[in-house]
Amino acid sequence: TLVVLPLVPDRHIGPYDAINPRNAWTIVILMLAIGAAGHVAMRTLGPRFGLAAAGLASGFVSSTATIGSMGERVRSDPALLVPAAAGAVLSTVATILQMVVVLAAASIDTLRALALPLFCAGATAVAYGVMATLRAANHDAPENSDHGRAFSPVTALLFALAISGVTLLSAALVDWLGTAGLIAAAAFTGFADTHATAASAGSLVSSGTITTAQAALPILIGLSTNTISKVGVAVASGGRRFAMRVVPGLLLTVAAAW
Repeated sequence: TLVVLPLVPDRHIGPYDAINPRNAWTIVILMLAIGAAGHVAMRTLGPRFGLAAAGLASGFVSSTATIGSMGERVRSDPALLVPAAAGAVLSTVATILQMVVVLAAASIDTLRALALPLFCAGATAVAYGVMATLRAANHDAPENSDHGRAFSPVTALLFALAISGVTLLSAALVDWLGTAGLIAAAAFTGFADTHATAASAGSLVSSGTITTAQAALPILIGLSTNTISKVGVAVASGGRRFAMRVVPGLLLTVAAAW
């Protein structure tokens, strides 16, 4: 953070000026910070409650990254399966809350139009997250478990590269298809960050380019493709058993929104 970040250019480069190197490196730092937060919380509060609290807090930075970090902990220590799954599920609650804040800043009219879908999604995520947390509280996870590392640089770098690739593809779609590419761009952007899709659609509503009704579909599609990313990360990072505990909550949340 102190050495590399100040040296990275803070400007958009490459095709369509789509990639900002400083933003990409910031994502790497945030990914490492999520791993550190989970490590500290687990050692402070114990695995049963520490990972759940860390998952909720880290979800405000990146729910997808949080799920990946929790999955890695399960791979390094299978005994943490239940509390890590609770943390992963609770990160989705942060996704919905953060989307409310983003839409309120970008376009309050769009937030009003999506109030019911977001409420349904949020309530579902909270209910599933509470169930997962109660299950973790009753789980006999080893209180002195401390396997694995706090940081995973390779995972952080791959995550940042994936987001940069999706951003470049989204910029190309908008350039090729114009306004007709809004939905396609929202879908591809959602794979990396659903909040970017929401902010973009809200800004277009504020400028009068589209209506609130036209903004709803891209936002919901972005939320859906972001869920696909989370599912993939859950399977890849934590394996089948971890995914079986996390994926149902993700699917129920996005279904409630629709």
